[in-house]
Amino acid sequence: MFLTYIGWGVSVVAAIAIGLLIGSVPRKRKEETILTAAQEEAEKLKKEHLLEARQQIQELREELEERTQRREDEVAKAEERVLKREDRLREKLAQLEKMEDDLREDEEEILGLKTEGEKLLEEGKGQLERIAGWTQEQARDHLIKVVETESQRYFSRKVEEIERRAREESEQRAAHVIATAVQRYAAEYVEENVVSSVPLPSEEFKGRIIGREGRNIKTFEALTGVELLVDDTPEMVVLSCFHPLRREVARMALSRLIEDGRIHPAQIEEKVQRAKSHLAERVKEEGRKAAFDLGIEIHPELATLLGRLKYRTSYGQNQLTHSLEVSTIAKILADELGVDATKAKRAGLLHDIGKAVDHEVDGPHALISADLARRYGESKEIVEAIAAHHEDVELRTPLAVLIQAADTLSAARPGARQETYERYVQRLHDLEELCRSFPAVDEAFALQAGREVRIMVHPDRASDDVSAKLAYDIARAIEEELNYPGEIKVNVIRQTQFTESAK
Repeated sequence: MFLTYIGWGVSVVAAIAIGLLIGSVPRKRKEETILTAAQEEAEKLKKEHLLEARQQIQELREELEERTQRREDEVAKAEERVLKREDRLREKLAQLEKMEDDLREDEEEILGLKTEGEKLLEEGKGQLERIAGWTQEQARDHLIKVVETESQRYFSRKVEEIERRAREESEQRAAHVIATAVQRYAAEYVEENVVSSVPLPSEEFKGRIIGREGRNIKTFEALTGVELLVDDTPEMVVLSCFHPLRREVARMALSRLIEDGRIHPAQIEEKVQRAKSHLAERVKEEGRKAAFDLGIEIHPELATLLGRLKYRTSYGQNQLTHSLEVSTIAKILADELGVDATKAKRAGLLHDIGKAVDHEVDGPHALISADLARRYGESKEIVEAIAAHHEDVELRTPLAVLIQAADTLSAARPGARQETYERYVQRLHDLEELCRSFPAVDEAFALQAGREVRIMVHPDRASDDVSAKLAYDIARAIEEELNYPGEIKVNVIRQTQFTESAK
């Protein structure tokens, strides 16, 4: 269309030009000729542009028809895919409905089979009871007994296998096995000595000690915090106090008063002050000497507390001596087990340091000891070992188990602690009675001061496998129910003897 308008414009311009050329009348003919030529030219241009416009319109129409056809083809394909998908969904739905019907039929069949099975089971039980002559309860009891017997044999063999494997692996696991075994020695500290005796040159000193209207003895008890007992014991007075250091101060002061012979309140106060100063110096010196003998450097306050243990006992065992023994034993065990011997010595020496102040601070002495060690700069590993040596906290390191073992070995060695004859006999009696409480045991004998128990079993009640398990069960029962120092060896003996006479 645009070309058509251009053609018309060109024609008009040509016509105007021709009109100007023929502006004059004399040249009318010539002008007519030119006008005719211009009209022809304009008509020619018009036809050409009209033809071009029609061609463009035809091309646009063909392009539009092609686009429309492609769109229609795409829509047709999409409709075809949708129809196919609907067909597949219908097929799946039909399959699901069929499967549901099959499942319903299977369920009904299973219910029928279950009912039939229960009926057959009841019939089978009845037939078994008629054939065996046992009721269901009797058969169940017999089966339980069989299972128990087989289980006992199985676990007996397992116990033997585990023990054999442990023996084979003992060299590789020596540290762990030793540490685990010796921690069974755990013992408790109880019952302290609370009295000291002071000899007198003569009976007349009892009156001097008491003083006029009891002023001397009252002054002495007020200054020392110790009870002074003056009784009918010849040439002897007794000092009673739960605090060992106060009792030692009182003993030293009273001894010096007796040596001096002048006993009155002013003299008593002077002697008590001198005794306290002298004892403080002696305590520091004892602590420093103990650490020096072991080659250990410790904080001065810890040395003072360590020296105070010289005046503390447990089961008749001196606590400073006990600490030195634990330190030495811990070093020996550490060298054998590959643990740091320096830390072992240090932890062993300080493990009971809390007993120096446990009359003044509440709580278990192991935790008090750990708190003191932490306060004066000891390492975390040593503090944990001290805190755990009576299992007030969990044993987490080999050093902790080692200190517990060394502490027990020092306390349990022969002569270290006092045990009355009656308690000793009762401990052996309890050990034998515990062993006899097992049904298969015929007789039990405690040997080697209670460090071994020999057990005879009925051969018809206990096989070899059962005897092995019996030894294990008795050992665990002893650990749980009895208190004892050291280790108890359990020997189970099974013997079958046949006797016949030849005539």
